[in-house]
Amino acid sequence: MSFDLAQYGISVSNVFRNPSPAKLYEDAITFEKASISSAGALMNSSGEKTGRSPKDKRIVDNPESTNDIWWGDVNIKMPDSSFLQNRCRAIDYLNTRDHLYVIDAFAGWDPENRIKVRIICARAYHALFMHNMLIRPTSEELANFGEPDFVVFNAGQFKADPTTPSLKSSTSVNLSFERHEFVILGTEYAGEMKKGIFTIMNYLMPKKGFLSMHCSANEGKDGDTCLFFGLSGTGKTTLSTEPSRKLIGDDEHYWTDKGVVNIEGGCYAKCIHLSAESEPEIFNAIKFGTVLENTVFDPETRMVDFDDDSLTENTRASYPIHYIDNIKEGGQGGHPKNIILLTCDAFGVLPPVSKLTPEQAMYYFISGYTSKVAGTEVGIKEPQPTFSACFGAAFLVWHPTKYAELLKANMDKYGSKVWLVNTGWSGGAYGVGKRLSIKVTRAIVDAIHNGSLNDVEYESDDIFGLSVPKTCPNVPAEVLLPENSWVDKDAYRETAQKLAKSFHENFVTFEDQASDAIRSAGPKYNG
Repeated sequence: MSFDLAQYGISVSNVFRNPSPAKLYEDAITFEKASISSAGALMNSSGEKTGRSPKDKRIVDNPESTNDIWWGDVNIKMPDSSFLQNRCRAIDYLNTRDHLYVIDAFAGWDPENRIKVRIICARAYHALFMHNMLIRPTSEELANFGEPDFVVFNAGQFKADPTTPSLKSSTSVNLSFERHEFVILGTEYAGEMKKGIFTIMNYLMPKKGFLSMHCSANEGKDGDTCLFFGLSGTGKTTLSTEPSRKLIGDDEHYWTDKGVVNIEGGCYAKCIHLSAESEPEIFNAIKFGTVLENTVFDPETRMVDFDDDSLTENTRASYPIHYIDNIKEGGQGGHPKNIILLTCDAFGVLPPVSKLTPEQAMYYFISGYTSKVAGTEVGIKEPQPTFSACFGAAFLVWHPTKYAELLKANMDKYGSKVWLVNTGWSGGAYGVGKRLSIKVTRAIVDAIHNGSLNDVEYESDDIFGLSVPKTCPNVPAEVLLPENSWVDKDAYRETAQKLAKSFHENFVTFEDQASDAIRSAGPKYNG
């Protein structure tokens, strides 16, 4: 179906609007040298860039929004004139193509707050990716779609001009809230589109008084919703995807006065080391309609080698959310009964589970802590703390305390409990202790869900000030308070103080806008 893009200065006559996955398969194979996996997925390459380029993200500095934005390393200012140069460059490139694709779809499952998004791109793989990741309109909704709220011009095959003011390289990912436009140059990594839409929602939802969140969400048989926040490697996807609970969404949500809403219509799962045994739901979702990005496969059998990271460790699968069997239809849930902040503490000093006060919840939410273990990157010989504000700093627009205040207001209003769950080490740091088993962590999460931790006796960790349960069903009592699991108590206290110092140093960035109560909710550092 041809579609007119003249209003954007695009004169290409062969424009396909919301084409079928089958059509996009044909074009990706014909024009982009894509392949089909033995399971039926479309395999394609994102080229040179196999991950996001956060240092190349820019937001237009405009009087209407400038006071709302948390300017700095995450949100770097761009003059409107530079945005227009990039937009012109993108339009010029798109006009050189024989054909283009338009995906008109929604971000957000609730009709009251969702936005209409238009993707304009030149690659069939990008079109299929966003067909999967956005919420697909019905035929009637598409016929009455009207003008979009935001337009994404994806000309990622064409490089930006690095001499353009505010640019530092030939890659540029830039957003204008006032023009309602997002421009991509110099990167073909599909995740830039997904996270660009999330950045937009991270601005719009708090402006309405709603909390936007980088988290997964599921719902129990009694309708109890749970949120899982956590950085890569903490177990967010694994713990939120379980047979006894329905998946609302795996990555991006917002919390309105009616409950939790999934922003997306699909999932974008890491698939390095994926297996049917380890993550059967994701493995079984890889079929016709799924996009496999940067995976390596056997040229004869077309079977994917999910353990091969020669192209990148960031191999990905994009598929519609209904490819997961156990989902919550309609992408919405009630107000969260429980909120779980996940961390993988390789220092081995945080409890496997602790109940947080509202102030502690805000502190640890703003901190967004996890750690890297030795061997994960060149030069790392001991655990390294990693902090990402609100467990998604790269996608925040407002100051992190804005999101934390919205979290606290919702907790107070709806009675949500917040838990800090450590999926990392016990009995010592990495190299000495052992990582807590998934069996133990699942037992903890089950106890949170079924209320087993509501009436047990708690004790306080004297360095981090956390309330730790003395007992938890199916969890050895000796691991619950970290100090008890360490043989060398002096080494425990030294290591705990080292991590406490890292928390304090990280939180300096937020002190000017954080209340005394939030600042005092952090660990006690005797430095």
